[in-house]
Amino acid sequence: MGKGGSRGAHAAPRSVVRQRIDRLTRELAKFGVVGGLGLGVNLLVFNLVRSTTDLQVVRASVIATVVAIVSNYIGFRYFTYRDRDKSGRTKELSLFLLFSAIGLVIENGILYVATYGLDLDSALQSNFFKFLGIGIATLFRFWSYRTWVFRSLPAREAVASAESFLTPEALLAEDRPTRQFTRVR
Repeated sequence: MGKGGSRGAHAAPRSVVRQRIDRLTRELAKFGVVGGLGLGVNLLVFNLVRSTTDLQVVRASVIATVVAIVSNYIGFRYFTYRDRDKSGRTKELSLFLLFSAIGLVIENGILYVATYGLDLDSALQSNFFKFLGIGIATLFRFWSYRTWVFRSLPAREAVASAESFLTPEALLAEDRPTRQFTRVR
């Protein structure tokens, strides 16, 4: 067989570093999908509330952020982090809400400074600073959610290798006497 793109049965296993990079890449992609949908919800609700009510810009933004937080929790729990530990849902939800609230303050703090500190409050300017705030808050949320909220279960590979000595083959190999041959010249 030639050197095609497919991995053969005799291909070398991926390194631990490569496996971690692959897992992080998949996690970032899933986080991005949920975050992209949350961004859409956030901006849609923000502009809808802003255009249909007399609420101030930051209040409309806080409402939109809360709606996005609810939709994001559902997406993160059941899509992005569905394989993570589910044993402490109350603690998970409490931490999620805490870190989401911090993200809300970051996101809307930037909009507040732009609107009331810099007097940049046109629809375009508000959306720009809302988007900027979401971006900065997203970096914080990604770190905090993966570190504190949706905790990893023990690595499957580590568990498998730790339990590998219990296989029948390993137990039989233990019972065999080892022979050491010395080569005499």
